[in-house]
Amino acid sequence: MTLLINNVTKRFGDFTAVDNLNLTIPKNEMFGFLGGNGAGKTTTFRMLLGLLDKTEGEITWNNDSISYDKSHLIGYLPEERGLYPKLTVKNQITYLAKLRGMAKPDILPELEKWLERFKVPEYMNKKVEELSKGNQQKIQFISAVIHKPELLILDEPFSGLDPVNVEMLKEAVLDLKEQGTTIVFSSHQMAVVEELCENLCILQKGRPVVQGALREIKRSFGKKNLRIHADFSLEFLKEFPGVVKYRRNNEGCELQILNENVSQDIFQALQNKGFIRKFDLEEPSLNDIFIEKVGASYE
Repeated sequence: MTLLINNVTKRFGDFTAVDNLNLTIPKNEMFGFLGGNGAGKTTTFRMLLGLLDKTEGEITWNNDSISYDKSHLIGYLPEERGLYPKLTVKNQITYLAKLRGMAKPDILPELEKWLERFKVPEYMNKKVEELSKGNQQKIQFISAVIHKPELLILDEPFSGLDPVNVEMLKEAVLDLKEQGTTIVFSSHQMAVVEELCENLCILQKGRPVVQGALREIKRSFGKKNLRIHADFSLEFLKEFPGVVKYRRNNEGCELQILNENVSQDIFQALQNKGFIRKFDLEEPSLNDIFIEKVGASYE
């Protein structure tokens, strides 16, 4: 099932939140949706879900529109947490799962499985308000996936989680992808997006500024990162031709350079100056690309 966003625009009065957006997301894809605050990510998600009407354009899933009668096929984890604090985890998930079309006898075994996986089986009969923010996030994630959706939309799923729980949630998301779920998610954690997504879109003021396969995006960016550890001063590299950025650290420096050729010139310039412990040339990180393209709009 392909998710198709075709010339989609959303206006609120004179303000354009999403401006002529075009995306194709195939089945079994994990697609990253990035942008600073106010870029239009959440507005796009709400249009995908039918919670907001489009001003212009078309959104289809498997050549059909998305409407309430497909809600049992879709999972959504909103950025704003929406659990009922006074309900127990068991009652909360049972209620939400039934709304998604699950039969009551199927819900409890599935919930037990997820609580075991997230190492919190003892939370079954606890009230949501008794849980930490991180554990509430796990419960909200379970509510989004317990009915085994074919399309899963995750808005900042890793926010508020410590590194151990981020890894736990990442593994769960990857397993869902392996089982055939199409996943669209936004995150400010660039390293996570870089690890999980083959394709992505970066929005700024409602318009895509970067879009496509991560590998191709990095290649077309051109610039490279160069990490050098040495037992002598590298300050002279600040003004070296082709060096865009210079950052000193305890062991040497990290550079952003225009291209691979510059690294060869630098390597020659380092000869006979002293001992070089590391000379690492790397592709630019997604964070580098994001900051250059979005700049001051990033929070």
